[in-house]
Amino acid sequence: MVLHLNDVLANGDGSGRHQGREVFQALTELVESDPSHRAFALSLAGVRHLDAGFASEAIVALFQRYRGTKGFRIVDVADEDLIENIDAAARRVEQPVLADTSSGLRFLGPSPTASLSVVLELALKREQLRAADVAYVLGISTTNASNKLKQLWQRGYLLRREEAAARARPPAYLWSRAS
Repeated sequence: MVLHLNDVLANGDGSGRHQGREVFQALTELVESDPSHRAFALSLAGVRHLDAGFASEAIVALFQRYRGTKGFRIVDVADEDLIENIDAAARRVEQPVLADTSSGLRFLGPSPTASLSVVLELALKREQLRAADVAYVLGISTTNASNKLKQLWQRGYLLRREEAAARARPPAYLWSRAS
C-alpha cells in the first residue's frame, strides 16, 4: 500500500513539529484504515522540503509507532536534502528508516553493529529469510543466526512472521526487511 505524503501536506513543504504531528495523525489514520496491510511505501513524490522537526514528528514517529508490527519504506525521493533531514531525525531517536533511493535501498538513522550488518545485508537481498538460511550462508549456528535476526527485529530493521511448523517442531519465523 502506498501512502502519498504530499496528499496530506498543504503545499509540498513539511515544516515544524506542529505540522509534523498533524501529518502523523493523518498518516496513522490511513494505516489504521486497513489493518490487514503490513507493508507500506511512503511516497515523497511532489514533496519539496522537509525540515528535521517535521521529519521527526511525522515520518520517524510513524516508523517508531509500528516498529516490529508493520513495515515502511520511503520511496520517490527527489532530493538528497530530504533524506538528510529524515536521517538526522531518525538518528536522534535511534529509529531505522528504510529508504529506496537512486543508489538503492539503504537505512537511515542508527547503524547496526558490524555483526548485525552482515545479517542485515543478507536480508536486504531477499524478500524473506529464515534463521537456517542465515546460519547456512554465514557458517554460524542456527541459534546464533536466530538471535541476530531477533535483535534486528527488536531494533526496527526487520519484520517477523510466524510460520506454522510441521509436526511437533516449534514454530519457525520468517524475517523480512521492514518495508
